[in-house]
Amino acid sequence: MKPPASHAIESLLREHAPRVLGAILRRFRDFGASEDAVQEALLAAAMQWPLHGVPDDPRAWLIQVASRRITDQVRAEAARRHREELVVSMVPPELQLVLPVMGDESMGRDDTLALLFMCCHPALTTTSAIALTLRAVGGLTTAEIARAFLVPEATMAQRISRAKQSIHTSGVPFQKPTPEETAQRLGAVLHVLYLVFNEGYTATSGPQVLRTDLSGEAIRLTRMLHTLLPEDGEVAGLLALMLLTDARRAARTGPSGALIPLDAQDRSLWDAAMIAEGVALISATLSKGSLGLYQVQAAIAAVHDEAARAEDTDWPQILALYGVLMGLTDNPMVALNHAIATAMVHGPRTGLTLLDVLDKSGRLGGNHRLAAVRAHLLERAGEHAKAVVHYLEAAERTTSLPERDYLLLQAARLREGESPGRG
Repeated sequence: MKPPASHAIESLLREHAPRVLGAILRRFRDFGASEDAVQEALLAAAMQWPLHGVPDDPRAWLIQVASRRITDQVRAEAARRHREELVVSMVPPELQLVLPVMGDESMGRDDTLALLFMCCHPALTTTSAIALTLRAVGGLTTAEIARAFLVPEATMAQRISRAKQSIHTSGVPFQKPTPEETAQRLGAVLHVLYLVFNEGYTATSGPQVLRTDLSGEAIRLTRMLHTLLPEDGEVAGLLALMLLTDARRAARTGPSGALIPLDAQDRSLWDAAMIAEGVALISATLSKGSLGLYQVQAAIAAVHDEAARAEDTDWPQILALYGVLMGLTDNPMVALNHAIATAMVHGPRTGLTLLDVLDKSGRLGGNHRLAAVRAHLLERAGEHAKAVVHYLEAAERTTSLPERDYLLLQAARLREGESPGRG
Protein backbone atom coordinates (compact mmCIF):
# COMPACT_ATOMS: atom_id res chain seq x y z
CA MET A 1 0.00 0.00 0.00
CA LYS A 2 1.35 3.43 -0.96
CA PRO A 3 1.77 5.62 2.12
CA PRO A 4 -0.51 8.68 2.04
CA ALA A 5 0.84 12.21 1.68
CA SER A 6 1.66 14.05 4.90
CA HIS A 7 -0.98 16.73 4.27
CA ALA A 8 -3.64 14.03 3.87
CA ILE A 9 -2.61 12.47 7.20
CA GLU A 10 -2.62 15.88 8.89
CA SER A 11 -6.16 16.52 7.65
CA LEU A 12 -7.28 13.05 8.79
CA LEU A 13 -5.79 13.54 12.26
CA ARG A 14 -7.41 16.93 12.64
CA GLU A 15 -10.78 15.42 11.69
CA HIS A 16 -10.51 12.57 14.20
CA ALA A 17 -8.80 14.37 17.09
CA PRO A 18 -11.91 15.82 18.80
CA ARG A 19 -13.87 12.59 18.32
CA VAL A 20 -11.06 10.54 19.83
CA LEU A 21 -10.68 12.98 22.71
CA GLY A 22 -14.42 12.75 23.33
CA ALA A 23 -14.31 8.95 23.45
CA ILE A 24 -11.29 8.90 25.79
CA LEU A 25 -12.72 11.58 28.04
CA ARG A 26 -16.04 9.77 28.30
CA ARG A 27 -14.14 6.67 29.41
CA PHE A 28 -11.52 8.06 31.77
CA ARG A 29 -13.17 11.29 33.04
CA ASP A 30 -9.93 13.27 33.28
CA PHE A 31 -9.68 16.12 30.77
CA GLY A 32 -5.98 16.87 31.17
CA ALA A 33 -4.83 13.25 31.15
CA SER A 34 -7.14 12.42 28.24
CA GLU A 35 -5.86 15.29 26.13
CA ASP A 36 -2.24 14.34 26.84
CA ALA A 37 -2.93 10.72 25.87
CA VAL A 38 -4.66 11.76 22.64
CA GLN A 39 -1.78 14.07 21.74
CA GLU A 40 0.63 11.16 22.17
CA ALA A 41 -1.57 8.99 19.97
CA LEU A 42 -1.69 11.68 17.29
CA LEU A 43 2.09 12.00 17.41
CA ALA A 44 2.47 8.22 17.07
CA ALA A 45 0.13 8.25 14.07
CA ALA A 46 2.01 11.12 12.44
CA MET A 47 5.22 9.11 12.72
CA GLN A 48 3.90 5.64 11.81
CA TRP A 49 1.20 6.18 9.20
CA PRO A 50 3.44 7.79 6.54
CA LEU A 51 5.65 4.68 6.74
CA HIS A 52 3.12 1.88 7.18
CA GLY A 53 -0.09 3.34 5.82
CA VAL A 54 -3.32 4.48 7.46
CA PRO A 55 -5.16 1.69 9.36
CA ASP A 56 -8.57 0.54 8.18
CA ASP A 57 -10.24 2.30 11.12
CA PRO A 58 -8.10 5.33 12.03
CA ARG A 59 -10.35 6.42 14.87
CA ALA A 60 -10.28 3.02 16.56
CA TRP A 61 -6.49 2.91 16.19
CA LEU A 62 -6.12 6.32 17.85
CA ILE A 63 -8.54 5.40 20.66
CA GLN A 64 -6.64 2.18 21.33
CA VAL A 65 -3.24 3.90 21.46
CA ALA A 66 -4.55 6.74 23.62
CA SER A 67 -6.27 4.26 25.94
CA ARG A 68 -3.04 2.35 26.41
CA ARG A 69 -1.14 5.57 27.09
CA ILE A 70 -3.51 6.74 29.79
CA THR A 71 -3.77 3.25 31.30
CA ASP A 72 0.02 3.01 31.44
CA GLN A 73 0.20 6.43 33.11
CA VAL A 74 -2.26 5.40 35.80
CA ARG A 75 -0.44 2.13 36.42
CA ALA A 76 2.94 3.83 36.61
CA GLU A 77 1.66 6.32 39.14
CA ALA A 78 0.09 3.56 41.19
CA ALA A 79 3.30 1.53 41.12
CA ARG A 80 5.36 4.45 42.36
CA ARG A 81 3.02 4.86 45.30
CA HIS A 82 2.69 1.12 45.90
CA ARG A 83 -1.05 1.39 45.66
CA GLU A 84 -2.17 -1.05 43.03
CA GLU A 85 -5.75 -0.62 44.11
CA LEU A 86 -5.65 2.86 42.59
CA VAL A 87 -5.49 1.26 39.15
CA VAL A 88 -8.63 -0.70 39.85
CA SER A 89 -10.52 2.30 41.19
CA MET A 90 -9.55 4.72 38.41
CA VAL A 91 -9.65 2.38 35.43
CA PRO A 92 -12.20 -0.44 35.76
CA PRO A 93 -11.09 -3.55 33.85
CA GLU A 94 -14.21 -3.56 31.72
CA LEU A 95 -13.29 -0.13 30.39
CA GLN A 96 -9.67 -0.83 29.53
CA LEU A 97 -9.05 -0.88 25.79
CA VAL A 98 -12.74 -1.47 25.02
CA LEU A 99 -13.30 0.05 21.60
CA PRO A 100 -16.56 1.44 20.26
CA VAL A 101 -18.46 -0.47 17.63
CA MET A 102 -16.54 -0.11 14.39
CA GLY A 103 -18.21 1.99 11.75
CA ASP A 104 -20.49 3.78 14.23
CA GLU A 105 -19.96 7.28 12.84
CA SER A 106 -22.84 8.72 14.84
CA MET A 107 -20.89 8.05 18.03
CA GLY A 108 -18.00 10.11 16.66
CA ARG A 109 -20.31 13.01 15.86
CA ASP A 110 -22.01 12.83 19.25
CA ASP A 111 -18.64 12.78 21.01
CA THR A 112 -17.50 15.88 19.14
CA LEU A 113 -20.66 17.82 19.98
CA ALA A 114 -20.63 16.61 23.58
CA LEU A 115 -16.98 17.68 23.85
CA LEU A 116 -17.93 21.04 22.38
CA PHE A 117 -20.60 21.63 25.00
CA MET A 118 -18.50 20.22 27.84
CA CYS A 119 -15.70 22.65 27.06
CA CYS A 120 -18.28 25.43 27.41
CA HIS A 121 -18.57 24.37 31.05
CA PRO A 122 -20.56 26.37 33.64
CA ALA A 123 -17.52 26.37 35.94
CA LEU A 124 -15.61 28.42 33.35
CA THR A 125 -15.79 32.02 32.28
CA THR A 126 -17.01 32.46 28.72
CA THR A 127 -13.53 33.51 27.58
CA SER A 128 -11.89 30.45 29.13
CA ALA A 129 -14.58 28.14 27.73
CA ILE A 130 -14.07 29.49 24.23
CA ALA A 131 -10.29 29.20 24.51
CA LEU A 132 -10.45 25.61 25.76
CA THR A 133 -12.87 24.56 23.03
CA LEU A 134 -10.75 26.14 20.33
CA ARG A 135 -7.85 24.10 21.64
CA ALA A 136 -9.62 20.75 22.17
CA VAL A 137 -12.23 20.76 19.40
CA GLY A 138 -10.99 23.28 16.87
CA GLY A 139 -7.37 22.19 17.01
CA LEU A 140 -5.99 25.73 17.13
CA THR A 141 -2.62 26.35 18.76
CA THR A 142 -2.33 28.48 21.87
CA ALA A 143 -0.69 31.22 19.80
CA GLU A 144 -3.58 31.28 17.31
CA ILE A 145 -6.12 31.49 20.12
CA ALA A 146 -4.16 34.29 21.77
CA ARG A 147 -4.23 36.31 18.56
CA ALA A 148 -7.98 35.76 18.24
CA PHE A 149 -8.42 37.27 21.73
CA LEU A 150 -5.74 39.95 21.27
CA VAL A 151 -3.79 38.80 24.36
CA PRO A 152 -0.22 37.49 24.87
CA GLU A 153 0.35 33.79 24.26
CA ALA A 154 1.51 33.22 27.86
CA THR A 155 -1.75 34.70 29.18
CA MET A 156 -3.80 32.41 26.97
CA ALA A 157 -1.75 29.35 28.00
CA GLN A 158 -2.57 30.10 31.65
CA ARG A 159 -6.28 30.47 30.87
CA ILE A 160 -6.40 27.12 29.08
CA SER A 161 -4.52 25.39 31.90
CA ARG A 162 -6.87 26.83 34.53
CA ALA A 163 -9.89 25.83 32.43
CA LYS A 164 -8.76 22.21 32.29
CA GLN A 165 -8.22 22.17 36.04
CA SER A 166 -11.67 23.65 36.66
CA ILE A 167 -13.34 20.92 34.63
CA HIS A 168 -11.27 18.27 36.40
CA THR A 169 -12.27 19.45 39.87
CA SER A 170 -15.94 20.02 39.01
CA GLY A 171 -16.70 16.32 38.68
CA VAL A 172 -19.24 16.98 35.92
CA PRO A 173 -19.43 13.82 33.75
CA PHE A 174 -18.74 13.78 30.02
CA GLN A 175 -22.07 13.22 28.34
CA LYS A 176 -24.46 14.71 25.80
CA PRO A 177 -25.83 17.97 27.21
CA THR A 178 -29.35 18.19 28.59
CA PRO A 179 -31.74 20.72 27.01
CA GLU A 180 -31.07 23.07 29.94
CA GLU A 181 -27.29 22.77 29.52
CA THR A 182 -27.66 23.31 25.78
CA ALA A 183 -29.53 26.58 26.35
CA GLN A 184 -27.04 27.78 28.97
CA ARG A 185 -23.93 27.07 26.92
CA LEU A 186 -25.17 27.74 23.40
CA GLY A 187 -23.86 31.32 23.22
CA ALA A 188 -20.32 30.24 24.05
CA VAL A 189 -20.52 27.32 21.62
CA LEU A 190 -21.60 29.61 18.78
CA HIS A 191 -18.78 32.02 19.57
CA VAL A 192 -16.31 29.15 19.44
CA LEU A 193 -17.54 27.97 16.06
CA TYR A 194 -17.45 31.55 14.76
CA LEU A 195 -13.81 31.98 15.81
CA VAL A 196 -12.78 28.59 14.41
CA PHE A 197 -14.37 29.47 11.08
CA ASN A 198 -12.69 32.88 11.01
CA GLU A 199 -9.27 31.34 11.67
CA GLY A 200 -9.91 28.93 8.80
CA TYR A 201 -11.16 31.56 6.37
CA THR A 202 -8.51 34.17 7.24
CA ALA A 203 -5.55 32.48 8.90
CA THR A 204 -3.87 34.79 11.39
CA SER A 205 -0.43 33.36 10.70
CA GLY A 206 1.49 31.15 8.34
CA PRO A 207 2.04 30.90 4.58
CA GLN A 208 -1.59 30.46 3.47
CA VAL A 209 -4.67 32.67 3.51
CA LEU A 210 -7.05 29.75 4.01
CA ARG A 211 -7.15 26.80 6.39
CA THR A 212 -10.05 24.89 4.88
CA ASP A 213 -9.74 22.12 7.46
CA LEU A 214 -10.79 24.58 10.17
CA SER A 215 -13.48 26.40 8.21
CA GLY A 216 -14.88 23.09 6.97
CA GLU A 217 -15.00 21.65 10.49
CA ALA A 218 -16.74 24.78 11.78
CA ILE A 219 -19.39 24.50 9.06
CA ARG A 220 -19.84 20.78 9.73
CA LEU A 221 -20.36 21.29 13.47
CA THR A 222 -22.68 24.23 12.91
CA ARG A 223 -24.78 22.13 10.51
CA MET A 224 -25.05 19.51 13.25
CA LEU A 225 -26.19 22.15 15.72
CA HIS A 226 -28.74 23.47 13.23
CA THR A 227 -30.11 19.95 12.81
CA LEU A 228 -30.45 19.67 16.60
CA LEU A 229 -31.87 23.20 17.03
CA PRO A 230 -33.65 24.04 13.76
CA GLU A 231 -35.76 26.80 15.31
CA ASP A 232 -32.88 28.72 16.88
CA GLY A 233 -32.37 31.90 14.87
CA GLU A 234 -28.76 32.50 15.88
CA VAL A 235 -27.69 28.95 14.99
CA ALA A 236 -29.30 29.41 11.56
CA GLY A 237 -27.75 32.87 11.31
CA LEU A 238 -24.26 31.58 12.06
CA LEU A 239 -24.59 28.76 9.53
CA ALA A 240 -25.83 31.26 6.93
CA LEU A 241 -22.92 33.60 7.71
CA MET A 242 -20.40 30.80 7.26
CA LEU A 243 -21.94 29.63 3.98
CA LEU A 244 -22.23 33.13 2.52
CA THR A 245 -18.63 33.88 3.45
CA ASP A 246 -17.13 30.53 2.43
CA ALA A 247 -18.92 30.81 -0.94
CA ARG A 248 -16.22 33.34 -1.95
CA ARG A 249 -13.31 31.05 -1.05
CA ALA A 250 -12.29 30.08 -4.61
CA ALA A 251 -11.92 33.75 -5.57
CA ARG A 252 -9.98 34.88 -2.47
CA THR A 253 -6.55 33.85 -3.73
CA GLY A 254 -4.73 33.87 -7.04
CA PRO A 255 -2.87 30.92 -8.65
CA SER A 256 0.19 31.57 -6.47
CA GLY A 257 -1.83 31.94 -3.28
CA ALA A 258 -1.79 35.73 -3.29
CA LEU A 259 -4.61 37.45 -1.42
CA ILE A 260 -7.37 39.04 -3.56
CA PRO A 261 -9.61 41.61 -1.80
CA LEU A 262 -13.38 41.41 -2.07
CA ASP A 263 -13.79 44.25 -4.56
CA ALA A 264 -11.27 42.68 -6.96
CA GLN A 265 -12.53 39.09 -6.88
CA ASP A 266 -13.86 37.22 -9.92
CA ARG A 267 -17.44 36.74 -8.75
CA SER A 268 -18.08 34.06 -11.33
CA LEU A 269 -15.94 31.82 -9.09
CA TRP A 270 -18.26 32.29 -6.11
CA ASP A 271 -20.27 29.20 -5.16
CA ALA A 272 -23.82 29.98 -6.26
CA ALA A 273 -25.32 26.97 -4.44
CA MET A 274 -23.73 28.02 -1.14
CA ILE A 275 -24.99 31.57 -1.61
CA ALA A 276 -28.52 30.35 -2.36
CA GLU A 277 -28.50 28.14 0.75
CA GLY A 278 -27.16 30.94 2.92
CA VAL A 279 -29.66 33.50 1.62
CA ALA A 280 -32.53 31.06 2.15
CA LEU A 281 -31.40 30.40 5.73
CA ILE A 282 -31.06 34.05 6.72
CA SER A 283 -34.26 35.06 4.92
CA ALA A 284 -36.22 32.39 6.81
CA THR A 285 -34.84 33.30 10.23
CA LEU A 286 -35.22 37.07 9.79
CA SER A 287 -38.84 36.59 8.74
CA LYS A 288 -39.53 35.19 12.22
CA GLY A 289 -38.76 38.54 13.78
CA SER A 290 -35.71 37.40 15.79
CA LEU A 291 -32.49 39.38 15.66
CA GLY A 292 -29.00 38.50 16.85
CA LEU A 293 -25.33 39.14 16.12
CA TYR A 294 -24.90 36.31 13.64
CA GLN A 295 -28.16 37.00 11.84
CA VAL A 296 -27.19 40.63 11.21
CA GLN A 297 -23.71 39.64 10.04
CA ALA A 298 -25.25 37.05 7.73
CA ALA A 299 -27.56 39.71 6.31
CA ILE A 300 -24.51 41.90 5.59
CA ALA A 301 -22.76 38.98 3.88
CA ALA A 302 -25.88 38.34 1.81
CA VAL A 303 -25.91 41.94 0.53
CA HIS A 304 -22.30 41.55 -0.59
CA ASP A 305 -22.94 38.18 -2.25
CA GLU A 306 -26.03 39.31 -4.12
CA ALA A 307 -24.17 42.15 -5.88
CA ALA A 308 -23.19 41.03 -9.39
CA ARG A 309 -20.30 43.52 -9.41
CA ALA A 310 -18.41 45.30 -6.64
CA GLU A 311 -19.81 48.64 -7.80
CA ASP A 312 -23.36 47.25 -7.48
CA THR A 313 -22.96 46.69 -3.72
CA ASP A 314 -25.74 48.31 -1.72
CA TRP A 315 -23.49 50.14 0.75
CA PRO A 316 -26.29 52.22 2.33
CA GLN A 317 -28.04 48.99 3.30
CA ILE A 318 -24.78 47.55 4.65
CA LEU A 319 -24.18 50.73 6.66
CA ALA A 320 -27.67 50.51 8.12
CA LEU A 321 -27.07 46.89 9.11
CA TYR A 322 -23.77 47.82 10.76
CA GLY A 323 -25.67 50.45 12.69
CA VAL A 324 -27.92 47.70 14.02
CA LEU A 325 -24.90 45.53 14.78
CA MET A 326 -23.23 48.37 16.68
CA GLY A 327 -26.30 48.44 18.92
CA LEU A 328 -25.90 44.72 19.68
CA THR A 329 -22.18 44.61 20.45
CA ASP A 330 -19.30 46.91 21.34
CA ASN A 331 -16.75 44.70 19.55
CA PRO A 332 -14.01 46.97 18.12
CA MET A 333 -13.78 44.93 14.92
CA VAL A 334 -17.44 45.71 14.26
CA ALA A 335 -16.63 49.39 14.80
CA LEU A 336 -13.78 49.05 12.29
CA ASN A 337 -16.09 47.55 9.67
CA HIS A 338 -18.69 50.21 10.44
CA ALA A 339 -16.04 52.84 9.62
CA ILE A 340 -15.40 51.17 6.27
CA ALA A 341 -19.11 51.11 5.41
CA THR A 342 -19.41 54.75 6.47
CA ALA A 343 -16.54 55.66 4.16
CA MET A 344 -18.19 53.87 1.25
CA VAL A 345 -21.40 55.87 1.76
CA HIS A 346 -20.22 59.24 3.05
CA GLY A 347 -16.66 59.40 1.78
CA PRO A 348 -13.21 58.40 3.09
CA ARG A 349 -12.78 61.50 5.28
CA THR A 350 -15.80 60.56 7.38
CA GLY A 351 -14.49 57.02 7.71
CA LEU A 352 -11.05 58.31 8.76
CA THR A 353 -12.65 60.40 11.48
CA LEU A 354 -14.27 57.28 12.90
CA LEU A 355 -10.93 55.46 12.73
CA ASP A 356 -9.32 58.25 14.77
CA VAL A 357 -11.93 57.77 17.49
CA LEU A 358 -11.40 54.00 17.46
CA ASP A 359 -7.62 54.42 17.54
CA LYS A 360 -7.74 56.78 20.54
CA SER A 361 -9.85 54.25 22.46
CA GLY A 362 -6.90 51.86 22.34
CA ARG A 363 -9.25 48.90 21.97
CA LEU A 364 -7.47 47.47 18.94
CA GLY A 365 -3.99 47.92 20.38
CA GLY A 366 -1.38 47.05 17.77
CA ASN A 367 -3.82 45.16 15.53
CA HIS A 368 -2.66 45.43 11.93
CA ARG A 369 -6.18 45.73 10.50
CA LEU A 370 -6.61 49.24 11.86
CA ALA A 371 -3.48 50.38 9.99
CA ALA A 372 -4.55 48.51 6.84
CA VAL A 373 -8.00 50.12 6.78
CA ARG A 374 -6.51 53.55 7.46
CA ALA A 375 -4.12 53.05 4.52
CA HIS A 376 -7.00 52.05 2.24
CA LEU A 377 -9.10 55.08 3.18
CA LEU A 378 -6.13 57.44 2.88
CA GLU A 379 -5.54 56.06 -0.61
CA ARG A 380 -9.19 56.68 -1.49
CA ALA A 381 -8.80 60.23 -0.16
CA GLY A 382 -5.81 60.78 -2.46
CA GLU A 383 -3.20 60.95 0.32
CA HIS A 384 -0.91 58.35 -1.17
CA ALA A 385 2.25 59.17 0.80
CA LYS A 386 0.43 58.70 4.11
CA ALA A 387 -1.27 55.59 2.78
CA VAL A 388 2.14 54.05 2.01
CA VAL A 389 3.25 54.61 5.61
CA HIS A 390 0.23 52.82 7.00
CA TYR A 391 0.37 49.98 4.47
CA LEU A 392 3.95 49.35 5.60
CA GLU A 393 2.92 49.60 9.26
CA ALA A 394 0.18 47.02 8.72
CA ALA A 395 2.58 44.73 6.82
CA GLU A 396 5.03 44.85 9.72
CA ARG A 397 2.34 43.95 12.27
CA THR A 398 0.57 41.09 10.50
CA THR A 399 1.70 37.49 11.05
CA SER A 400 0.00 36.24 7.88
CA LEU A 401 2.51 35.96 5.04
CA PRO A 402 -0.02 36.38 2.19
CA GLU A 403 -1.54 39.40 3.91
CA ARG A 404 1.91 40.90 4.47
CA ASP A 405 2.79 40.39 0.79
CA TYR A 406 -0.50 42.00 -0.26
CA LEU A 407 0.08 45.06 1.95
CA LEU A 408 3.65 45.46 0.74
CA LEU A 409 2.42 45.23 -2.85
CA GLN A 410 -0.09 48.03 -2.22
CA ALA A 411 2.65 50.22 -0.76
CA ALA A 412 4.92 49.52 -3.71
CA ARG A 413 2.12 50.23 -6.19
CA LEU A 414 1.45 53.63 -4.65
CA ARG A 415 5.15 54.49 -4.55
CA GLU A 416 5.52 53.73 -8.22
CA GLY A 417 2.43 55.78 -8.99
CA GLU A 418 3.84 58.76 -7.10
CA SER A 419 7.17 58.62 -8.87
CA PRO A 420 6.48 58.32 -12.60
CA GLY A 421 9.58 58.36 -14.79
CA ARG A 422 12.02 57.41 -12.03
CA GLY A 423 14.61 54.69 -12.76
